[in-house]
Amino acid sequence: MRNIRHAVILGSGFEKALQPFETIEIETPFNFKKVIVSRAFISGVETLAVLRHGVKHENPPHMVEYRANIWSLKKLGVERLLAVNTVGAINPIMKSGDLTVPNNLIDFTKRRHYTFYDVQPVTHVDFTKPYCEELRGLLVESARRLGETVWDRSTYVCTEGPRFETAAEIRMFRLLGADVVGMTGCPEAALARELGLCYASLCIVSNMAAGMQNRITSREVSDIALVKRETVMRILGETIRNIPLDRSCSCSIQTGSEFKVV
Repeated sequence: MRNIRHAVILGSGFEKALQPFETIEIETPFNFKKVIVSRAFISGVETLAVLRHGVKHENPPHMVEYRANIWSLKKLGVERLLAVNTVGAINPIMKSGDLTVPNNLIDFTKRRHYTFYDVQPVTHVDFTKPYCEELRGLLVESARRLGETVWDRSTYVCTEGPRFETAAEIRMFRLLGADVVGMTGCPEAALARELGLCYASLCIVSNMAAGMQNRITSREVSDIALVKRETVMRILGETIRNIPLDRSCSCSIQTGSEFKVV
């Protein structure tokens, strides 16, 4: 698998979308977690893939071992990483079924493992722009070529879950400038940056956030993800097909010593 330099992380509702022709189990040093990495064709393009919540959707968002997922892909030689996230709309101009490619994020999670750098030397990475601009641009272009409604800029706020947010929390997030809310974008994006990976997210707007509709159900979220699943896979395939061999971004530049994946 080491000759494939790109990968996707798929979220809820995409377990059945992946038809791997090869899988490998990677042992990681994080809570003895083993990660299943699949080799599959997405819209005819060969890629590596990880199901964020596990192959049976056994891990809720606050229990996902994000470090293990990112680390396993880095170990296999991945340099570019595309994620799929399902979100609720805070910005009222967005509608269910829309797509967005965030350009910034706000982290309101509480109890997750946020870094690979828990020991000396103390290391800080630049996170001014949390998403790779090169990959973001490719995702937006691919979605538009396929005739999809896609917002090319948005701020993603991540909450702990697994409960949905209160109406008061959503009002607060709106005041802070958030456009969409989800439960899985953090610390995933930061961990990718710490390992020098290019990372961008394609978000499916599945519902209006709390207080903007009568109530929110998991069924509603999964139904929209199912409707958009084929389209999202086509966008991923088109994006991967157009990724240039050489990176023109600065995602791989780190401050301090490099984290060693061995």
